Amino acid sequence: MLIPVLLFAVGLVCLIKGGDWFVDGSTALARRFHLPELLIGATVVSIGTTLPEVMVSSMSAFSGHGEIAYGNAIGSIICNTALIAAITIAVRPGPVDPKTLRFPVGFFFASAAVYCVAAYVMGQFTRPLGILMLGLFVAYMIVNVKQMKNNPTAEVESGNDEKDEKPMTLTKMLVLLVAGAALIAVGAQLLVDNGTLIAQGLGVPESVIALTFVALGTSLPELVTAITSLVKGHSDLSLGNVIGANVFNLVLVSGLSVTIAPFAVPQSAVIFGQNASLVMEIPVMLGVMLLMTIPPLIKGKLSRMQGIALLAIYIVFCGIQFTM
Repeated sequence: MLIPVLLFAVGLVCLIKGGDWFVDGSTALARRFHLPELLIGATVVSIGTTLPEVMVSSMSAFSGHGEIAYGNAIGSIICNTALIAAITIAVRPGPVDPKTLRFPVGFFFASAAVYCVAAYVMGQFTRPLGILMLGLFVAYMIVNVKQMKNNPTAEVESGNDEKDEKPMTLTKMLVLLVAGAALIAVGAQLLVDNGTLIAQGLGVPESVIALTFVALGTSLPELVTAITSLVKGHSDLSLGNVIGANVFNLVLVSGLSVTIAPFAVPQSAVIFGQNASLVMEIPVMLGVMLLMTIPPLIKGKLSRMQGIALLAIYIVFCGIQFTM
């Protein structure tokens, strides 16, 4: 059991470092060709921080472990919202511009409605549904790009922090891209293989491991971004990053894994005679997103009690997962 645990930890480190290198290389390469800073952040960087989830879920689907692919997407959204965003909100709440949140929040819940139809009505995630979700991802990116092209002020602001940095050489950019992608692939494989072994050794269902440990591990890039935003006093930036990552988890991560290998809604436990995933996991995912986004949309600010409430929900959620 010790070796799988160590390899699982190595996988997490590879994912974190690989994602970091990939984002740095991609960002530098995009700047070299004079792409807008805000466009880079919302596309290359956002996708880069979600690459661990993409790789883990895709490899899980390829290897026939639909529970991990399913649990990782839902678990990452819960972790991003009720742990990562919750920490930043609890430590440093602040004002938020509701206008910047309306589209991503609305898009998330529209995508979640499609997800719920598959889970509650169809009882399975089919390949056509996966293709539809990938189509939603493309649509989301197109709308974001159009919005950013019409917002040159944000573009200028986003570029101020790094205007004095020494330009990265093309060779270093390519090395970071290739090495980052390779580390992400290796880390994802280690995470899936050894997460499965740990689950089997402990008698814990794969979906529970995916909803907790794997989800937390693949959400670490978002955690780093959130902490950085918190230190710089940009709580709204942290909130936007989490919401964007959640959208990617729902339409990109889930869509890709379902397209690769369709699967039925997994059932690892039962609550009140019903599938625990349908009774607790999906409702918690939707509930924490509502708790995080509705107050700033209405009041234009975040409150410390929001963060504390989200953290409490996450602790209870994890506790219930390991007692079922």
